[in-house]
Amino acid sequence: MGKRKIIIKESVARSIAEIAWFIESKGMIKTAQKFSDAAYDFFETLTDDRKVYAPCRDEKRKIIGLKCLSYKKKYIIVFLETDFEIIVSEFIPSKLIY
Repeated sequence: MGKRKIIIKESVARSIAEIAWFIESKGMIKTAQKFSDAAYDFFETLTDDRKVYAPCRDEKRKIIGLKCLSYKKKYIIVFLETDFEIIVSEFIPSKLIY
């Protein structure tokens, strides 16, 4: 079992931070920390090179060759998959992808 390198774009880190800040603004500081930790831990599960992910259903992203994966049924992770690395390019609410 090999491991692929994970590259997380700045826009993804910013999106996760914004969501965590929103949760924190509601007074749930530990929940916000758990959310961001869980999101980055989920990215680590993508490194297994035995898995191949499905292309996005959205035609624009599909044409470019991006893959989409649901996270907690509420968010979509959009990434580019190669044999040696995964580049996470978007972390968006599910409502905004279609």
